[in-house]
Amino acid sequence: MKIVHVTDIHLVPQPATLYGLDPCARFDAAIVSIHADHSDADLMVITGDLAHWGEVPAYQALRQRIDLLKVPVVMMVGNHDDRASLRTVFPEAMDDGNGFVQSSRIEGGHRLVFLDTKQEGSHAGAYCQTRLTWLAEELAQSNEPILMFMHHPPILTGISSMDAITQQDADALWQVLQPHSHRIRHIFLGHVHRPISGNWHGISFSLIPGLNHQVPLELSPHGEDIPGSHEPPAYSVVSINADSVVVHLNYFLEESRRFPLDGYEIKGRDYALGFPAE
Repeated sequence: MKIVHVTDIHLVPQPATLYGLDPCARFDAAIVSIHADHSDADLMVITGDLAHWGEVPAYQALRQRIDLLKVPVVMMVGNHDDRASLRTVFPEAMDDGNGFVQSSRIEGGHRLVFLDTKQEGSHAGAYCQTRLTWLAEELAQSNEPILMFMHHPPILTGISSMDAITQQDADALWQVLQPHSHRIRHIFLGHVHRPISGNWHGISFSLIPGLNHQVPLELSPHGEDIPGSHEPPAYSVVSINADSVVVHLNYFLEESRRFPLDGYEIKGRDYALGFPAE
């Protein structure tokens, strides 16, 4: 199975820009890249922060682009999103029966679980008892291996300003997940706007950059203001088979020089040692 993971697109209606960048143009460029190189993907998942202000015109801009996608897509909500505005434009958006934008499904022999971690009135994440009950019931349905998708990380990254608005009730979430932890192959996350990987209770996870602005690597224990940067955007390409989950990060706007690394084997050492600088 092949999945394209995109996160934190933060759309605003054109011609508006956000932090000096055009998030609609960034998303357009990502779509061009995905169509050119990964149109064979089984699924594209956008793990939240679809619209920066959660406004209907931004979701309308998203609708125009989603309707052109050649890859099936799942759209999740993040702290910047507004569920009601999203449903105004996407009435088919996920619904767990309790008003939350979440669901699970079987795909490629796996149970894919898409969690709604938005907490009203806060940028931090939360997963209330209603959602925990829903999740427990979903996981108990069958015994397939599990791939999980969330906006807010249930872990601390060391970037204190983002850790302050991470998932606030990770322990309660873990209590529901623990009986099924041997089945959870990977957790895909957003929110932090950085490439970060590791494990949580022995379960591997990956965070990826956003498509518009990023958060720089500042491991300060006392940071309060969230720093921003214009580091390059990326999406990930995930290959899943019986014995591995491989996550490739694609900096799709990267235009740096490309060349054969093994040219010296044919042309001699001078090929590498005398390589002209740009």
